Amino acid sequence: WSPRSSDMSPPSAHRTALVLTALSFSLRCCWSSFSSAPEIPLIAPYFGTKTRYEEVNPQLLRDVLFVDRSVLKAPASEGCSPVHLTAVIRHGSRYPTVKNIRIQRLSELVRREASRGSERWQQDIQSRWENWFSEDMDGQLVTKGKAELRQLAARLSALFPALLAEENLRRISLRSSSKHRCVSSVEALQEGLWRTAGDPGATSAPPPAPGPAAHRPTPVVLADMQYRHVIDDQLLRFFERCRGYVEGVENNRTALQEVERFKHGEEMEALRRRTARRLGLHQQRLTTDLLEAAFFICSYELSIRSVHSPWCFLFSEEDAKVLEYQADLKQYWKRSHGHMISSLSSCPLFHHIFRTLDRAGRPRRSTEELPEPASILVGHAETLLPLLSLLGLHKDQTPPTASNYRTQHGRSFRTSHMVPYAANLLFVLYDCQRGPRLQLLLNESPVRFPGLKDDAPLYRDVRATYRHLLDGCDFDRECEGRAAGRGPSTEL
Repeated sequence: WSPRSSDMSPPSAHRTALVLTALSFSLRCCWSSFSSAPEIPLIAPYFGTKTRYEEVNPQLLRDVLFVDRSVLKAPASEGCSPVHLTAVIRHGSRYPTVKNIRIQRLSELVRREASRGSERWQQDIQSRWENWFSEDMDGQLVTKGKAELRQLAARLSALFPALLAEENLRRISLRSSSKHRCVSSVEALQEGLWRTAGDPGATSAPPPAPGPAAHRPTPVVLADMQYRHVIDDQLLRFFERCRGYVEGVENNRTALQEVERFKHGEEMEALRRRTARRLGLHQQRLTTDLLEAAFFICSYELSIRSVHSPWCFLFSEEDAKVLEYQADLKQYWKRSHGHMISSLSSCPLFHHIFRTLDRAGRPRRSTEELPEPASILVGHAETLLPLLSLLGLHKDQTPPTASNYRTQHGRSFRTSHMVPYAANLLFVLYDCQRGPRLQLLLNESPVRFPGLKDDAPLYRDVRATYRHLLDGCDFDRECEGRAAGRGPSTEL
């Protein structure tokens, strides 16, 4: 382990502070267009993977560039400094995908068959609400989604100013899923990093001279910016390549039997009756799929347009908790702890992260090239959830099932908190007097590695905790083993 100072030179630090000030003003102004809604629906925190990032970090509703440096938990007594950051990030807010556009059917059904109610929101849905969703949107990143990634980049730059300083940006590794929403997200992230650091061109402008004009940083022009990320579906869409997962879970009708049972269970049937009555529809006409569509119209209008949609008034907070639980059941049994193969499919990403951390932390000669200061990987909720479960995070003692909804209100496994839009899992490697330490942050908040007491344990202790995965977790063996007769392997 070779100690390296993380302190910025005074000119670099001065310039970065000035640019951050200008960026703060710029992003806050831009954010105003997304904050026009007079109020936020009470059900906003319950949209599962379609939840806004601000519901997880509500301080961002007041200040999109709010940074709490106290989340960095390396021991002050050991003189620690960050030397590497690996970030696994979900894309920002997006349009619905084609498979989720049941909205058209629901809209036509309500206009054609719903009885006219006296409530204002019913009149708005039936007479004034226009369906603006279309198939050509198909999951593309929206304007607000791009802003989310730029703002995340600015906050990370403020949290790790030395690692993400301008002179380091060209040494950062950037990988993305091939999906358009991820490519747009990694591009927006790069724009945010360059805006924060300074001029993205080949040359750097000198720091501003002191005096009255010192508050005006060199303007940043991004029109000709050269993006330099790599498309890597092997790392970020590993779930498509894992035959054991595809055959054992995704295409196995029994793998999600808990979800199917809950869909037709007491809580969902009662919710369907209530919602049909509120809409003025015959209960049999409002299927579970259309019920979900109504719920997600509210989520999309909030996350994309910052609009308190009339559809939101259909649901109470208790209703939203039932629909969130159904969504969590699906993610638990399809992407997470429910079946071991779901977690093990993320082995390639797990090994990539620890190889990167190993390189960043090993001793080196003065003649050797410095390791990359940061590795950024942009993928999906389906990328993060298996990795989080492989790391042993958010695993409740009692798994969620179709029959235990009423005892699961305090569960740790809530995808609304874990993988909202722009979710991020950060591995921060520190150089400390006792040796390298590693800290984990989820959505910019500290989380502890399972079984370890320190917020930033020694890296060797983290490796010891995951020794069974570092020495095993072979993707080919786990994913390409015998498929015949394979049922989902449960981990309860």
